[in-house]
Amino acid sequence: MNKILILVGTMSGTAEMAADEIADRLDDMDIEARVLRMERATVATITAATHIIICTSTYGTGDVPDNAKELFSALQNERPGLSGLSYGVFALGSSVYPKTFCFGGKRFDDLLSELGAKRIGEHFQHSDRSGINADDAAGEWVENWAQLVLA
Repeated sequence: MNKILILVGTMSGTAEMAADEIADRLDDMDIEARVLRMERATVATITAATHIIICTSTYGTGDVPDNAKELFSALQNERPGLSGLSYGVFALGSSVYPKTFCFGGKRFDDLLSELGAKRIGEHFQHSDRSGINADDAAGEWVENWAQLVLA
């Protein structure tokens, strides 16, 4: 397996902290991981990967964060075939807004699936109201996700 690319969409930095924890846990499992903020990623970055994790918050009325908008739009417009890509989603949001809860992650999940990528495991949704820190939840989630990747 090539290294896992963790793409971060964030407004306040919470998703980036969760992504760092995901990378640390993967490293503890001897799986190489790289964290990359989405404003630094391109469609070519994604098409070159074999495994990615989308770690993103939700902004506004269910939108992807500002730093993820350009990448999301490029994927929508260019529509690359992603049949060789496997991915996971760790989405962050606030359950105070049930109609748009974790939609940043849902939008990426739906788009990657449309483009032929295969999601591994469940799309995880973390609420800032859960009483559990996002980075703690992310660390637990990725341990299970990695086991599915390695299976």
